[in-house]
Parts: sequence; structure tokens; C-alpha cells
Amino acid sequence: MSDLVELQEKIIAFRDARGWKQFHNHKDLAISLVLEASEFLEHFQWKSPEEIKKHLNNNKEGVSDELADVLYWVLLLAYDLDIDLAEAVTGKMKKNEAKYPVKKASGTHKKYTEL
Repeated sequence: MSDLVELQEKIIAFRDARGWKQFHNHKDLAISLVLEASEFLEHFQWKSPEEIKKHLNNNKEGVSDELADVLYWVLLLAYDLDIDLAEAVTGKMKKNEAKYPVKKASGTHKKYTEL
């Protein structure tokens, strides 16, 4: 997880060097996250599986940039909300393991309420 902390530190340094923290309230950070996720989704919109495969091969840098933008906002929000992402993901996975036991969830896409 130290890689994520290092990335988070770089992001905070980048933001703070530009004096942007004053504009970064939780609402606008959350909006930015969703906007970047939407830009990532545009790479898949209206494409068949074959077209997606071709697009990803031809546009890997653009797709990577959009995914990096999503991570940027996630890391920034986590920092500003004082959320330890390693702890949060670990806790969420425990909840998911309880909701989706292997014996019931293996090989199915059903929601936990339907298992």
C-alpha cells in the first residue's frame, strides 16, 4: 500500500504547489471523480466487444490517462476525507466475502440478495 501513499503524496504536493486546495471541497471532488469515470466510460460506449478490443489496442495511452484521472480523484478524496484506503478496501472485501460466499456465488452474476 506504500505505493498508493506515495502517489497520494505526489498528488497532494501537486495540488498544494498550485494553491488549488481552496477549490477542493468534498462535493466538487466527488463530481470530478464521476466526470473522469464518465470520460473513461466513453472509451467503451456504443462499441461491440470486438470494437472495444481494437479500441483498447489502439488507444491504450488515452484509456490509461482516463483511468489515472479516476485514481487521482479517489486518492485526493481519500486524503481529504481521512480515509485509509488499504483499511477501507480490506474491510469492504470482508463484507463482500460474507455477502458472496464461494459456495453460493461461484459462477453466477446474481446479486447477493438473490443467492
